[in-house]
Amino acid sequence: MNTPDRPQGVEPAPQAPATDQTAAAAPSASTPPASGHGGEAVSAALVLGAMGVVFGDIGTSPLYMMKEAFGHAGGLKPSEGTVLGVLSLAFWSLLLIVTVKYVVFIMRADNKGEGGVLALAALALRAADPRTRKGKAVMVLAMFGLALFYGDGIITPAISVLSAVEGLNVATPVFEPYIVPIAVVILVLLFAVQSKGSASVGVVFGPVMCVWFGVLGVLGLVQIIQEPRVLLALNPYYGFAMLKAEGWHALAPLGATVLAVTGAEALYADMGHFGRQPIRFAWFSMVKPGLLLNYFGQGALILSDPKAVEHPFFLMVPDWGLYPMVFLATCATIIASQAIISGVFSLTHQAILLGYLPRMTIRHTSSEERGQIYIPRVNWGLMVSVVILVAGFGSSSGLAAAYGISVTGAMAIDAILACAIALWLWGWRAAVAVPLFGGLLLVDVGYFVANAIKIPDGGWLPLAVAVMCFVMFSTWRRGREVLHNRLGQDALPIEIFLRRMERAPNRVVGTAVYMTTRPNTVPHALLHNLKHNKILHERIILMTVLLEDVPWVKEKKRIEVQHLGKGFHTVIARFGFMDTPNVPHALELCKTRGLAFDMMETSFFLGRETLVPSPRSEMSRWRERLFIALSATASSATAFFRIPPNRVIELGVQIEV
Repeated sequence: MNTPDRPQGVEPAPQAPATDQTAAAAPSASTPPASGHGGEAVSAALVLGAMGVVFGDIGTSPLYMMKEAFGHAGGLKPSEGTVLGVLSLAFWSLLLIVTVKYVVFIMRADNKGEGGVLALAALALRAADPRTRKGKAVMVLAMFGLALFYGDGIITPAISVLSAVEGLNVATPVFEPYIVPIAVVILVLLFAVQSKGSASVGVVFGPVMCVWFGVLGVLGLVQIIQEPRVLLALNPYYGFAMLKAEGWHALAPLGATVLAVTGAEALYADMGHFGRQPIRFAWFSMVKPGLLLNYFGQGALILSDPKAVEHPFFLMVPDWGLYPMVFLATCATIIASQAIISGVFSLTHQAILLGYLPRMTIRHTSSEERGQIYIPRVNWGLMVSVVILVAGFGSSSGLAAAYGISVTGAMAIDAILACAIALWLWGWRAAVAVPLFGGLLLVDVGYFVANAIKIPDGGWLPLAVAVMCFVMFSTWRRGREVLHNRLGQDALPIEIFLRRMERAPNRVVGTAVYMTTRPNTVPHALLHNLKHNKILHERIILMTVLLEDVPWVKEKKRIEVQHLGKGFHTVIARFGFMDTPNVPHALELCKTRGLAFDMMETSFFLGRETLVPSPRSEMSRWRERLFIALSATASSATAFFRIPPNRVIELGVQIEV
């Protein structure tokens, strides 16, 4: 077993601003087991659930991809060559990036069934010590991938809902002044109901998205039948021919084409909710056919009527079906927005437990589904950011300039980490892994470069958000390390403390639980209590909360108890990065390990450190102040660890960082 002082894998990171309150775990370096859902049979319920959650983002891309390729973002003039070229790029991008890269290969890399950039990093760190150059590189990539996800998270709801509501302009220009207000109202309502949970709404997500993809396919098929030459775009020649003909000017339409694959990483990130096989089945059976038919249908419409480039998606719809289509599109974009919001909540929860963010209030909105959570601070911050974006950019075309760069950056990081896993953990030969993932990375880099030209027009926004998030993640993690080491400098080993207890101090009835990151040393709170009150409880529990690099820890492996003598015991409670640390529940499990006590006679002692700048800080001055400011925002350890507030005693100390 690894100790918190010598981590292997995901680096231990205390969650609380007070190091005596909690610690994260050192994961085992064992070979990753089979995925959670990966080997299960494909059930209709799981496929339907995947349809409603996983594919919302990529499923709403037809609303704006073709329009932007020939509009402000791409700047192409509609012709047979450009239409076939864009369609060819979209087809092969969906094939290479989504199907080959994510569905076939990266979805093999799961951490006990869970996916996402943090799961990729956890797997890579099983074969790379985080103290080495390779391990540090993996951690930096994980933090920046997480930061890019936040940059994507504020844009997706804005561009999705705006593009759906803009369909009203196709029916009549009367709605044009009201597009932005309508979108803002929809988004505010969406964020306002997040505290209620998505369980009740989620029941209809799957069927709605099934209807959506069915309608996408039918609309596209009707146009393809009328203009079958559009199928020539299946030949990659047309994509290369367009890029060659446009020269450097092709970067703009290439950057617009990437909109077709935005949301691809969600297939992998949401794998833990539904499993590998249901997602694959849904992709191949309904999602991919529906998307391709619709894209090619839009291309066929533009070939027959070049003026349709203004709104090719809604112009495919018959006049009688336009308003119902706007309603259906709005529902689909709300579902896509819900998926990204839930993803932000989930990754924030993981980031808190992995030590990248300070503690925040986390509410569970379902008693049955432990993954359904609500984080008020993140929800309202996200809402304000999204509303500002909608009001500031005013249209989906304006937002398209800001969209794509964070997505392509995140996908490139996924490719790098997947290659590292294939080489270090799966034992692939470099002659196989490097060309495969290197080729896929080359595609991602190409799209990233194409989107980089949009930085002056709005692409700076997600990059700025990502950089700010990265600075916050890295500062918090580094600050926790410095504080952890600072507190450990004068720590007293528990063996020496017990040996010196020749004359036992006054012992009082009951149990005292001291939260500590170092189970082998005496917590500062205990020393302060003994110094000021001159007493100890008859039963002392030194409790450490450890984080494993797995999503869930089974209850039979949750608790480890060691009896030290003289009424002292150490308890190590293990949680996965998707678990909710519940200290009282974990202590109840101690009864099965020979440590029984009455919870009503138990007091919890927490150390509350007041951080002040140090003249000899190991961090730069601005990072030191940022860390202190972040520490001040951390929520109560009492609420975070589900400790009864009336059983908590806090003892403070001032510490220089």
